[in-house]
Amino acid sequence: MRIGELARRTGVSGRSLRYYEQQGLLMAERTPGGHRDYSEGAVDRVIRIQELFAAGLHSAKIAQLLPCMRDTDGGPSEIATAQLVTDLTAERTRVDRMITDLIRSRGILDEVIDAASG
Repeated sequence: MRIGELARRTGVSGRSLRYYEQQGLLMAERTPGGHRDYSEGAVDRVIRIQELFAAGLHSAKIAQLLPCMRDTDGGPSEIATAQLVTDLTAERTRVDRMITDLIRSRGILDEVIDAASG
């Protein structure tokens, strides 16, 4: 499928898809005319990439993790290693710290809103 079709089916811009390709997160064949041609599996791959970005991972970490994950369900692939568990645990710990910080910030905002409301 062409980049426009992949963008439509995933809700991800063509610019983001090209970025994913530059970062080694997504692969495309080239047509004789030089157009990108993505496999059907690219839909699941893009969805997985979006989920990992939403979880707060950066592209370099995603590039490390993707080969160890199945796109269809996010489970470990046959080549997953113990390092995958270590890396994912570290990322979860980082996300937990961010959540704690956000909750603290929300509490401060609530206090300011209450004070300003009189």
